Amino acid sequence: MPERTPYLAANWKMHKTVAEAGEFVDALLPRIAATQSDVVICPPTTALSAVVERRYGTAVKVAAQNMHEEDSGAFTGEVSASMLVELDVEAVVLGHSERRQLFGETDEALARKVPAALAAGLEPILCVGESEEARDAEQTDAVLERQLRADLAAVVGTKLAEVVIAYEPIWAIGTGRTATPEQAQEACAFIRGLVGAIDADAAAAVRILYGGSVKPANAAELFGLDDVDGGLVDGLGRLPQTHVQHGLLRERLRARRRRAPAAAGRRCAAPCPAAQAGC
Repeated sequence: MPERTPYLAANWKMHKTVAEAGEFVDALLPRIAATQSDVVICPPTTALSAVVERRYGTAVKVAAQNMHEEDSGAFTGEVSASMLVELDVEAVVLGHSERRQLFGETDEALARKVPAALAAGLEPILCVGESEEARDAEQTDAVLERQLRADLAAVVGTKLAEVVIAYEPIWAIGTGRTATPEQAQEACAFIRGLVGAIDADAAAAVRILYGGSVKPANAAELFGLDDVDGGLVDGLGRLPQTHVQHGLLRERLRARRRRAPAAAGRRCAAPCPAAQAGC
């Protein structure tokens, strides 16, 4: 099983001016200088350049919060993958629940955006997750399968491992509610199984994040789960504290790699080649 580097991303949403972003990053970088995790900051578009300039020479990556699938055109208010690459941005958040709910982002659009990002050399952070109504109706698996099969439809199996998938239950975003470790593991294992149904090697390598009211108090437990490789943290002020725990997180990840391959609580989607091969 490949070693999956822990991945922690901070989505700033529509917060921080250029000056505020610079101050935050200047304070953050010394605190995470020794981290072995992938650290990703997702500032608003106006602050991308300021954050990129400050993170040169560090391990920190910068991600945009959205992009258009076309390289250019009459799309007022949008930015393209090539524009982001020109700024030395390395990744892009796609399909965040707020984009889906407030701005009408569709799975059809995401099916074009994800391969466009990959083609440009950007790392897509694809967000999926169910509403409270779907969770209560026991439709979580159905929602995740519909989203992932649609959003990744145009991604060839060998490229799947380059997509970072963030499981964000909508009912836990900004509400103070958090999925239990059992709920988070179950959903992320199901996601890994869906990837495995397409490409077993990609399933072992793809990084799956949990997002939704992650706090320093619960980060280590959530990030130590078998199929959770880190988090997409919406509370931007919590990122430094989370990274103080990166050593514990990494040791937990190493320890779980040494366990028997069939992790307790894993529910793979059927048919899953990885499961058929004795995963």
